[in-house]
Amino acid sequence: MLGGLKVSNRENFTSRVYTQLREALMAGRFWPGQRLRIGEMALAMGVSQTPVREAIMQLVREGGLEIRSSQAITVANLSLSRYKELREVRLLLEGLATEKATPLITSSDLVRLEQTHRELIAAEKSGDFEAATLTNFHFHFLIYRASQMSDLVSILESVWLRNGPLLKFLYPYAPPTYPGAHQHLTLIEALRRRDPAAARQAVQDDMIEGGAGLVALMGKMETGEVALVDAPDGGMHLSFRTPQKRKAAVRETQG
Repeated sequence: MLGGLKVSNRENFTSRVYTQLREALMAGRFWPGQRLRIGEMALAMGVSQTPVREAIMQLVREGGLEIRSSQAITVANLSLSRYKELREVRLLLEGLATEKATPLITSSDLVRLEQTHRELIAAEKSGDFEAATLTNFHFHFLIYRASQMSDLVSILESVWLRNGPLLKFLYPYAPPTYPGAHQHLTLIEALRRRDPAAARQAVQDDMIEGGAGLVALMGKMETGEVALVDAPDGGMHLSFRTPQKRKAAVRETQG
């Protein structure tokens, strides 16, 4: 679960650990509610526990991680209503960032976007779901950073910090689907035409259409049809319950 995290030089360790963990949260590398252990993370990243602890405390302050006790650090887990609230914010701000990026994005940026989208599709087809979520993150933020609005990008990163772990639910449980063409392709074409309104609409449609399965899945989680449970490898997975299992779980909860 932590194999891709590595700090390899003598720069400011806390800053580097923080940057890697922050991007990992935004890109959906951790499960919502997943417990993180400082010792394991320090070992995986090749640093002492001190910079890991300091980075974690910074991420707690930003809302990406939570401390439930002195020993329990977990990834933030959003309810469906909270997800929808953040999605309203994202619709406005990601639409704005895309609109502002449209006249500024370069031809080399467009080439990178096309390549990144191809990598996303290839990752989905091969079942490399972690690569798919990471690639999708890079696709979107390549556009947002092209807006040259650094404060807006910082706000969006803060929102994705809390929203990102939910991306773990997408594959293979609720993969993005579209009634027509993939909205990434529609977005790239709008950017190429320098059409800010169309680009804004495409990124908003991508969020709504591509996230429809996620919303439905989260609704089932809130009714008990689906449960997030610990996996033997230290990660987590979703368990789809029969009506009988749901009733048993309710009885167990009620004591």
